[in-house]
Amino acid sequence: MTTTAEQSGRARTLEDDGDGPEDEALTFDSLGVDPALVKALAVQGITTAFSIQAMTVADALAGRDVCGKAKTGSGKTLAFGLPLLQRTMLTRATEPGRPRALVLVPTRELAVQVSEVLETLADEVGLRVVAVYGGADIERQVKKLRKGVDVIIATPGRLIDLGDRGELSVADIETLVLDEADRMADMGFMPQVEWVLRRLERKHQTLLFSATLDGAVDRLVSRYLTDPVHHEVASPSATVEEMEHRFLEVHQMDRVKVCATICRHSEKTIVFVRTKRGADRLVEQLRKEGVNADAIHGDLRQANRERTLKDFGMGKLPTLVATDVAARGLDIDAVDVVIHFDPPEDHKAYLHRSGRTARAGETGVVVTLVQWNQVLEVERIQQRIGLKIPIVEIFSNDSRLANLASWNPVRV
Repeated sequence: MTTTAEQSGRARTLEDDGDGPEDEALTFDSLGVDPALVKALAVQGITTAFSIQAMTVADALAGRDVCGKAKTGSGKTLAFGLPLLQRTMLTRATEPGRPRALVLVPTRELAVQVSEVLETLADEVGLRVVAVYGGADIERQVKKLRKGVDVIIATPGRLIDLGDRGELSVADIETLVLDEADRMADMGFMPQVEWVLRRLERKHQTLLFSATLDGAVDRLVSRYLTDPVHHEVASPSATVEEMEHRFLEVHQMDRVKVCATICRHSEKTIVFVRTKRGADRLVEQLRKEGVNADAIHGDLRQANRERTLKDFGMGKLPTLVATDVAARGLDIDAVDVVIHFDPPEDHKAYLHRSGRTARAGETGVVVTLVQWNQVLEVERIQQRIGLKIPIVEIFSNDSRLANLASWNPVRV
């Protein structure tokens, strides 16, 4: 395969069939990854590259600025993590609090996930990785930084806080990663991101990964990246067509019971609500209906959020109730059903929420609960994403709720 570096910067798009590694099954050593890292991946059973990794790793190892467009769950962490670690091996940090590589992420959950992936690999090559984010003990993070750090994974706000305290400097950064850049834009973090970018003193490489590359993200690319090469994993079917969509018109007094019935017949369900208060209230209501559920939202302590996510990921907690912001960047496998308990604000939110299921080639069911005064709003969302599925009135004692995947709502 011809690498993009050999194509003089031309953008490259690859159609992702959703089955994981490319048909050509490129190995990591063929992409130029260091043998120690290849060995560490093999121990974890990872031997061939996913599409976004096959497309970007060689360019990133060559020192190019890279823009990678791919959805969450497509393998972006290793796509930027392997080049970041390999290049940092050559220029280790020499002073405490002055790392050589930085990964900026929008949420603390994503910071934890990225650090879990990179720490194991970093240990194998003698690098130290530290994650810093809000909602956790800042003094404990300071102690880790003072012991020395090569790679820092940070949310923008906590990074700036530590910088203001004189505990962390970005002056020596040689590799910068902006992960989920579109989410940082959506959450209003662009001013903080640019604050960091303006303080990078050394010549550095920037790797930007995002599900979209328009609007604020495009302006960021134009202003701060140098001759970037663009890669895109095109996956139009993975966001809509690989999911089974069900739109159920429910009555206010029966809505919780409908939700509970669906949850009881699913092994792993994420239920989306619009507010933190609504998440806590729904958890209480689902528990009264016999559903083992817990919530994640911004008012919970980080330790509680991490424990809840761990239990959900391991299957100990079958139902997770989440707000949109808390769920950004979640990378959890084998989610059977996503329920929009509160319909999303727009079609982008619908796709983002729904994308928690039907990952890595699996199928999944997406259910939207619609009250009478929300029908027009939901129909507009359907139109924007190219769906034309009837909104079917249903009650909590309907036998179809036990197996929504096998029910074709067109035949009603």
